[in-house]
Amino acid sequence: ATTSLLSLSNRKGVGKGGRGCSRLQLKGIFLINSCPSLCGADEVNQAVKAAKSAFGYWSKMSGMERARIMIDAAHIIENRREEIAEMEVVNNGKSITEARLDVDSARLCIEYYAGLASTLAGQHVQLAGGSFAYTRREPLGVCAGIGAWNYPFQIAAWKSAPALACGNSMVFKPSPVTPVTAVLLAEIYAKAGAPEGLFNVVQGGQETGSLLCHHPDVAKVSFTGSVPTGQKIMEMASKGIKPVTLELGGKSPLIIFEDSDVENAVKGALMANFLSQGQVCSNGTRVFVQKDILPEFVDEVVKRTRAISIGDPLLESTRMGALVSRLHLDKVLFHVQQGAKVLCGGEPFVPSDPKLRGGYYMSPCVLGDCTDDMTCVKEEIFGPVMSVLSFETEEEALRRANDTTLGLAAGVFTRDVKRAHRVVEHLKAGSCFINNYNVTPVEVPFGGFKMSGIGRENGQVTIEFYSQMKTVFVEMGDVDSLF
Repeated sequence: ATTSLLSLSNRKGVGKGGRGCSRLQLKGIFLINSCPSLCGADEVNQAVKAAKSAFGYWSKMSGMERARIMIDAAHIIENRREEIAEMEVVNNGKSITEARLDVDSARLCIEYYAGLASTLAGQHVQLAGGSFAYTRREPLGVCAGIGAWNYPFQIAAWKSAPALACGNSMVFKPSPVTPVTAVLLAEIYAKAGAPEGLFNVVQGGQETGSLLCHHPDVAKVSFTGSVPTGQKIMEMASKGIKPVTLELGGKSPLIIFEDSDVENAVKGALMANFLSQGQVCSNGTRVFVQKDILPEFVDEVVKRTRAISIGDPLLESTRMGALVSRLHLDKVLFHVQQGAKVLCGGEPFVPSDPKLRGGYYMSPCVLGDCTDDMTCVKEEIFGPVMSVLSFETEEEALRRANDTTLGLAAGVFTRDVKRAHRVVEHLKAGSCFINNYNVTPVEVPFGGFKMSGIGRENGQVTIEFYSQMKTVFVEMGDVDSLF
């Protein structure tokens, strides 16, 4: 099922300001086992069938053989870095600077798991009388990956790399809002020598995702997105007792103590709130600042927020591009208007370039004098909105930081090493940062506590989420029977 996709310039106003890009016409590209519109049962069945066939071949290859193909894919990504990054800008609206870093993260993830592919092994256990047992780490089969629209290419790599390294195949559904760059990854895997059908892309929304979750030949589902959708996916997967990896939302705290290096704390707060136009699940949007340094911190963070360059995301000078859609922009602006004190930003932004004036831009926002009961503090906004709160004691900061059903990430800035580790120990979050924020090296596991998800992405531990353990007992003597 190989069909062509029309130029993105004809879709969603891209190239006309709709996604906030003034240039870049995409050439026709080809989807591998995919379709240019929503995929129904026939297309999903076809994709899963192809993936199942590829799994039979791929799973029999040695780890070294799989690693060679994955390394070749990483080299192709490196050589096509600029092309992929530009396409991701059109796909999502983020700045070209960030898009390049996303492409680098995808490449590094594939390289990392290529390195682990040949290390997958079991254990030998010597038993009495010369008998023994051993374990085998085996692939699951066809895995379904369901991606989010904030990091389309990177998420496709973060899900596919560990899956393929373990010997699985994958059918991947990108968000219907950002359908393009996952297709590029499929093309790259194919060019690197992956068997046909190993990484398939199906396009669609909720119905397509439901078909994948319920498909009897899908062995696992990995999803990145909202908590409500994650709950539905978990329920659907439970019908077949399928393992799931869920990387869901967050309303993460960033605690800044009075002994912090304020310069670094301000930079950390900006990184915790304004990457990808604030559309990051791990963002530290509840910024708790100890009372004595609050005025100094607020003055500096407002000054730097106002200086953020907004505009055409394909320009090198731009640091904040367009939000992903008109609907999402309106939702973020609505949250800004819910009663908190606006210290800066929080308004629709109209670029000077007339080609961009229909784009989904807003000025990054800092909200001050926030309290724990405010909507902006309780709900995930998923936009460039920072809520600043004051605290007095460490115990108070921890109690308020943990007062949420979510637990994806958390951060602390302090010069006191003992306090840093003590606070992190008590933070109920899966990914914690000390004197930095939103750093995600692929060697380190990423994931949440509580309603922020199940399982991990990246790091060695993720191998366990894309494989299963088989135990084999070998009797070397006669059977000692009770009958």
